[in-house]
Amino acid sequence: MQTFDSLDEDDTGTVFRDVIMLALAGFVALVILMLPHLNPPGENNTADADPPGNVIVELRWPDEMDSDIDLWVQAPGDVPVGYSNKGGVIFNLLRDDLGRRADATGMNYEVSYSRGIPPGEYTVNVHLYRNPSRTFPIPVTVVTSVKKDSRESARQILASKVELVREGEEETVFRFALDESGDLVPGSVHNLQRQIRSLKKS
Repeated sequence: MQTFDSLDEDDTGTVFRDVIMLALAGFVALVILMLPHLNPPGENNTADADPPGNVIVELRWPDEMDSDIDLWVQAPGDVPVGYSNKGGVIFNLLRDDLGRRADATGMNYEVSYSRGIPPGEYTVNVHLYRNPSRTFPIPVTVVTSVKKDSRESARQILASKVELVREGEEETVFRFALDESGDLVPGSVHNLQRQIRSLKKS
């Protein structure tokens, strides 16, 4: 048989548990109500924005080589873009690879993207900036692709391989012309050497 004291203790425990559960339920309800307001969805402007990367130039060399090779590109009427001038009106250098220095990926790769496809001649050069391994020659591959609008995939138009044999060497991989529609002008591709790395900004 329970005494009055034990009945009072049961009532007190029940009331305490009820208060705690109500407080917890109130807190959970507040969190659920606040969740939509913590990170409101942004306005969807993707339909009006043209993604970058109309002309894409990519440079690759063997991943096991500790060499710093730089990609240099020049669009019609624009300044040369490379490691010491990472942006122009048309091109931007998006990845400057230093070989094994400060490289979290282990991949030797550089890439430049353009905004738009202005007609005229484009120049693509590579420059052997540093080669502490002293391994020669260094084979490099350069690929150029064109993406005319956001609804289509990039289409490769040129690919070439060259070998670099000394530090400081700058080689023109190719020069080419695009027309008003972004198509490669027939007969415009050549590799007549033209150093652009040392050209001053206009």
